[in-house]
Amino acid sequence: MQLTFLGTSSGVPTRSRNVSSVALRLPQRAEVWLFDCGEGTQHQFLRSEFKASQIRRIFITHMHGDHIFGLMGLLASCGLAGNPQQRVDIYGPPPLNDYLQACRRYSQTHFSFPIKVHAVQPGVVYRDDEFTVSCTQLEHRVPAFGYRVDEVDRPGRFDVKRAQALGIPSGPLYGRLKNGEVVTLPDGRRINGADLCGPTLKGRSVVYCTDTVFCEAAVELSHRASVLIHEATFAHQDAEMAYQRLHSTSTMAAQVALAAQVRQLIMTHFSPRYAPGNPIQLEDLLAEARAIFPKTLMARDFWTYDVERQDAASLVAS
Repeated sequence: MQLTFLGTSSGVPTRSRNVSSVALRLPQRAEVWLFDCGEGTQHQFLRSEFKASQIRRIFITHMHGDHIFGLMGLLASCGLAGNPQQRVDIYGPPPLNDYLQACRRYSQTHFSFPIKVHAVQPGVVYRDDEFTVSCTQLEHRVPAFGYRVDEVDRPGRFDVKRAQALGIPSGPLYGRLKNGEVVTLPDGRRINGADLCGPTLKGRSVVYCTDTVFCEAAVELSHRASVLIHEATFAHQDAEMAYQRLHSTSTMAAQVALAAQVRQLIMTHFSPRYAPGNPIQLEDLLAEARAIFPKTLMARDFWTYDVERQDAASLVAS
């Protein structure tokens, strides 16, 4: 799993940061899932290694403009690209479909590919054989949802040499044993596939929480996640402003990560007020967060983060 940040500013873009959007690349799939789509996201796609035609699912957190104003343009560009486009599924708050329908109607835009909009409620919003996506409502000025992507656990590495030493014939049986099944051989022996596999590969999990002030819902959603992406609009010094506007400070993001026992915190959605030359700069927000949760990183536009696997044994040890 690979995360690429396409926009990391809050409210308005800056010269170095666009507004919110994160792309998730899934293993062994030629598709991209997008989280939020602020204005200019399609321009960020052009400057990245992604193609708009790769977008399969889009998850919108809430209806504020810096998270949705790029959606209509991106979808229109997908239709004009000339490449075959699969159906795009879009998940978000109930008003999202009305917004898109109004944009289509007043701009007379026709999409050459199918689009399905799903109004989300807390709980599971999507599931397939490899991934589950769930959401919960956060605390913001409008209904806002945090999303969690969970990958299923996978069997450990299959020991081919040991299987050969046991006289197990190669072929379909190996596939069943790799999946941990109990297989009966022609000679009557019963072989448990789990005995021929290494430690289970624990599924990875990514949580995306924005916009929100510190809340227990974010902690619960993020419990023991591999990566938590959390907004950090304000510095701790501006906590009063954060409470008024229902945004998070860097210390709030770190407190969520600490309480949820996540493996890695990545902060994003920074106020433009902390630009170079100001008394407080983004490096100060990073230092504040690391004082509470040392495993904190600060996202920047076009930065890519690889979500590494951990086997079950190392997770127990930690």
